Amino acid sequence: MTLSTAELEQAPAEPPSLTTALSRGTAQAPSAHDAASFSRTQNTASGFVLSARSDAFRRRFYPEVSQKTWSDWHWQYANRITSLGVLGTMLGLSEEEAGAGTGLAALPLAVTPYYAAQFDPHNPAHPLRRTMVPTVEEWSLNPGESADPLGEDSHSPVPGLVHRYPDRVLFLATDSCSAYCRYCTRSRRVGKPCAGSASRRRWPAAIEYIENHPEVRDVLISGGDPLTMTDSALNHLLSQLRRIPHVEFIRIGTKAPIVMPQRITPALVRMLRRYHPLFMSIHCTHPDELTPEASQALNRLADGGIPLGSQTVLLKGINDNVPTMTALMQGLLKNRVRPYYLYHCDPVQGSAHFRTPIYKGVEIIRGMRGFTTGYAVPTYVVDAPGGGGKIPLMPDYVQGYDGEELVMRNYEGGLYRSYDPAVPLAAHNVHNAGPAGCADGDMPCL
Repeated sequence: MTLSTAELEQAPAEPPSLTTALSRGTAQAPSAHDAASFSRTQNTASGFVLSARSDAFRRRFYPEVSQKTWSDWHWQYANRITSLGVLGTMLGLSEEEAGAGTGLAALPLAVTPYYAAQFDPHNPAHPLRRTMVPTVEEWSLNPGESADPLGEDSHSPVPGLVHRYPDRVLFLATDSCSAYCRYCTRSRRVGKPCAGSASRRRWPAAIEYIENHPEVRDVLISGGDPLTMTDSALNHLLSQLRRIPHVEFIRIGTKAPIVMPQRITPALVRMLRRYHPLFMSIHCTHPDELTPEASQALNRLADGGIPLGSQTVLLKGINDNVPTMTALMQGLLKNRVRPYYLYHCDPVQGSAHFRTPIYKGVEIIRGMRGFTTGYAVPTYVVDAPGGGGKIPLMPDYVQGYDGEELVMRNYEGGLYRSYDPAVPLAAHNVHNAGPAGCADGDMPCL
């Protein structure tokens, strides 16, 4: 299938603009913690689930918008809330939110009406609200922060492609998202004017690079969010990649099933099925995101035979404790999403208020391992600044050698010994080197 440049650059169809109800809406939406708001769901005429919470928000702030229109992803995308003034008619903005502007990286505000419906309008500290609504804290530049903390630009052989690892590339197919996370690693480039059309003009050179590098067997399509593109544009890109013989494995990184679940239409799933093996990485940060709508979207993808993995960012005051992280990962498993990575928050400029100490992530993994199924425990990684790649961090379960026995600590803190006479040379070297905390005669520190 060949698409013209005009077709590739075509944005989603624009339905009617934001309604006048936004300017006169002053009443508050239901609390994000109102359990009853999730207790009733209904199926709309378009076949999408509509939770009672979302429907109450629709009726209050978009009274002339039908359930069918609300459940159309084109409408959700075109009617994203992009100003604090409009958002302030729906939420009681705090001083920190009202005075935010767009921060150091000029990352725009954009949130779908659906996702805004999940915010607690009375609580600026509500986890979902904090991830999307800017605050004055974004104007602080802290030590170690930069516009491109992972050194992606220095690993970009052609515009829109990052080749950091030997056998895989990151294909930045678009610079647009349906909602902009305030801790975004690529805040330097996403959400700019004409982001969609400009990024698609990069495709031919990126595809040619992949064709000319047979070591590339894995392509991760990201952005921005690839699912902001039309089905025809995404189909075109997938077909171009699938025809390259050495590309064995294609992945799509997206938050659309979480912030715009209406995007996961039966037509989209049918199209994606044609390009197996195709995997999808879902960006999910908090259990409150696993609404009836998001659950339907995730299960539609799983029913289409698309393996789903989660990518979660560790965020201060949002998910940085064991109960919240466990509930999130168990909830993802129930929706057939395999927890994959837990990322330490990248040091992008203006993001210090989201970042925890690195040891916090290790503590969370320790608090999950053994206390819930291993399938629910992600790998905690730090994406090394400057382009060093992902470095996994784990609690110290291996304590060292005592003679011919390996001493290990289990999830409850108990010590156990395993007969293991073939002591690795590396262990002897570590012991002889005498690192801090390992005096001569002690067990070697591994």
